[in-house]
Amino acid sequence: MRKSDLLRRPVRDIELRGGKGVGDLVAQMEAGGGFTAKKLAVGVDILRAMFRDPKCVTFLSFPAALVATGVRGILRTLVQRKLVDVVITTCGTADHDLARTWKDYYHGDFEMDDVELHRLGVNRLGNVLVPNESYGIVLEKKLQPWLREMYRKKKAWSTKELLWEFGRRTESPASILYWCSRNRIPVVVPAITDGAVGYQLWAFWQDHKDFRIEEFRDETDLADIVFTAKRTGALMIGGGVSKHHTIWWNQFRGGLDHAVYITTAPEHDGSLSGARVREGISWGKVKETARQVTIDGDATALLPMMVAAALERGR
Repeated sequence: MRKSDLLRRPVRDIELRGGKGVGDLVAQMEAGGGFTAKKLAVGVDILRAMFRDPKCVTFLSFPAALVATGVRGILRTLVQRKLVDVVITTCGTADHDLARTWKDYYHGDFEMDDVELHRLGVNRLGNVLVPNESYGIVLEKKLQPWLREMYRKKKAWSTKELLWEFGRRTESPASILYWCSRNRIPVVVPAITDGAVGYQLWAFWQDHKDFRIEEFRDETDLADIVFTAKRTGALMIGGGVSKHHTIWWNQFRGGLDHAVYITTAPEHDGSLSGARVREGISWGKVKETARQVTIDGDATALLPMMVAAALERGR
């Protein structure tokens, strides 16, 4: 490679220009060539490509904690506007999405007296406060009658069917599950028992032993999606089962064509949360030719800006 090939694009300063939106700011961040800012701008460009391509099946994966925050509204927008085609997440997403449909969560702080909070019946999720009455108590009150009615309808449910039915019954446009149900966007939870909703399912099963969750039918749905997709892309936030299930299924079609990953985890411990997208190339979970980027940072700060910038030039 020649030196002249390397030195083609000079770094430009970011200018705060009146009347310009977040899309213009992100474009300047790319031109500014600054560390994570440039990665964010590249991520926005990849998101635009996925959102605009009608033949690209777009996966959205994320952990539950985000749904306890205002970023729930950003995630809801993605399914409400049909910008994503498949959601893969954890049981806590159903917990928080349903609980916040009926009760409020509250502002707290990372530095609080957790012993005192426990004595008051208030759970702390980072700097978000979740009173018992806004979580397990309300979920039991609402879900057990629903499950009795659903049981009379049929005994076996996939996680997609279960969460679509929950979303439909909320009748709440504030709910992510409501929009997944209304827009028929598959929402798959591989670890459905790992949360408050999962506990309610188990509690119901105690007296209804022929009630069952058929997760293999979710896997069949995912297989049908990836094997017939012309192209696939993914917006992945955080690691764990939701990220892995997304890249795992895409390996069977030769890997993702587009991938944007947001994480706060370090790479050096070998965890999936810390694994950069490029590591997935070695497994065949991301194509060698894929447009991909890993962005280090907190999704509660980054995701609203990225989605807003991507939507300024809509699908």
